[in-house]
Amino acid sequence: MNVALAHFRVGETDGVSLEMDKWKTVLESMGHTCAYIAGSRGACEAHVIEDMRYESERNNRIVENSYHQLTVSEKELEQEIHSMADEIERKLLKLIDQERLELVIPNNIWSLGWNLPTGIAFARAAARRPEVRFIGHHHDFYWERSRYWHPTTSLVSNMLAEYFPPKLPNTAHCVINGIAQEELDRRRGIGAAVVPNVFDFSKPAWQPDAFNADFREACGIGTNDLVFLQATRITERKAIEFAVGTVGELMKRKERLIGKTLYNGRIFGETSRIIMLFIGLNEAPVYWERLQKKMKALGIEYRYVNDRVGHSRETQSSRKTYAIWDSYAFTDFVTYPSILEGWGNQLLEAVFARKPLLLFEYPVFLKDIKQRGIRYTSLGNTFEGEEGDLRLPPGVAARAAENVLEILLHADLYHIQVQKNYDIAKMYFSYERLEAILRSVIGGSGA
Repeated sequence: MNVALAHFRVGETDGVSLEMDKWKTVLESMGHTCAYIAGSRGACEAHVIEDMRYESERNNRIVENSYHQLTVSEKELEQEIHSMADEIERKLLKLIDQERLELVIPNNIWSLGWNLPTGIAFARAAARRPEVRFIGHHHDFYWERSRYWHPTTSLVSNMLAEYFPPKLPNTAHCVINGIAQEELDRRRGIGAAVVPNVFDFSKPAWQPDAFNADFREACGIGTNDLVFLQATRITERKAIEFAVGTVGELMKRKERLIGKTLYNGRIFGETSRIIMLFIGLNEAPVYWERLQKKMKALGIEYRYVNDRVGHSRETQSSRKTYAIWDSYAFTDFVTYPSILEGWGNQLLEAVFARKPLLLFEYPVFLKDIKQRGIRYTSLGNTFEGEEGDLRLPPGVAARAAENVLEILLHADLYHIQVQKNYDIAKMYFSYERLEAILRSVIGGSGA
C-alpha cells in the first residue's frame, strides 16, 4: 500500500517523530511505500502543509483563544478555525489523490487538541475519502494535559468531543498504553489497540567511532568525567528537578569516588567532574532558568548542547551535528524522572544503549512496563508541589544517590543490570513485536 504518516513535525528529536521513523521502517519492511506529511520537517523528506506546523503563528492565536483567554467573539474564532481547516483539508486531499494514498496514519493530530484545524481537516478528509484507510496513532490525549482542561467556549469543547478522535467507519485507532486504551473506551466508546514504543534491537550497538570520537571534547567534557544524560525535552512534566536533586546528593558523596575505578575501568580522579548533559529541545525557558539556578546552587556542572545534537549526523562548514545516539555512547547514567509519559522513548533508548536508569515510576511505567522486570534506580512514585517545582519525599534522592554510587563502582552490578534490561526489552518491545501488531491493526482497520 501507499502509506503516509502525518504529524505536526517530522525529522526532529521529539518522541512522536522518533516513533514515526520506527513505524515507517517497519511498514516498509512489510512491503509498503511510505511518506511523511507534516507542518515542518527536519532531517528527512516530507510533504509539507505549513498550517500544520507545531509553532504556527496562526494556530498559536487559536490555541490562546481556545484554552487561555478568548479575545475575539466565538463566531470569529469558529470562522478562523474552519478557514484554516478548509485550507489544510484541500491540500491534504490533493496529496491523497496525487500520491494515491491507501493508508494515512495521523500521529497526535486526533488526540492532543493542540491544532484544532488540523484535527478537523483530517477527519473531514477521511469522511470524503471512505476508500482510504486511516489509523489514528494517539500518543497523548487532550484530557491528559491541564492546558486543555478548561476551553474558553463550548465551541471548542464540542470540537474536542467530535474530532479528538473521530468515529468513522474507515478509521481505526492505536494508543501507546493501557491507561489511554481504557480511558478512550470510557470517554468515547472507541476501541483501540495498544502499541508500545519499540526499538530496533537488530541495530549495531551505539559506540565511539571515527565521527563521534570528539563528542566529549566538543561538549566540554573530560575523559574521566561522569556524565548523567537527560535526553528528554526540557519541559515541566519531565520533572528534571528530581534528577538535579539526585545528582546534587551524589555531589555530596563525590569524595567517595575519588581514586576509585569505575564500572568501565576509568579512574575518577581529583580533577574529574560530575556533569549533567541536556540534549533536548527547551520548551519551557522559565523552567530551564529555574533548573539552572538549582544546579548552580548545588555545585553541579551542566552542558546544554541541543544545538550540537540532532535527529541524525551532519557536518556543515566543518561543524558537526551529532545524532542523539552519539550522546548515549559517551554517557554513564541516564536520568528519566518524568512524572507523565505516554510510554517512554528515552527509557528504551537507555536500555538499548546499555546504560543504567534513574527513574521516577510514572503511571504508565507502573501499568505497562514494570511488570516486565526492568531494573533501575528508583525515585519512587509520589511527589509534592506543583508542576515546574516538584519535590520528592524526604530521603528519596539520597537513597537513589547511594544506589547510583554503588552501580558506578561495581562493574558486575552495572553490566548485569544493563544486559538484563536489554534482554527484556528485546523480547517485548522490538520491531518484530510492532510488525505483528501492525499486521493485526491494518487487517482490521475497517476500510
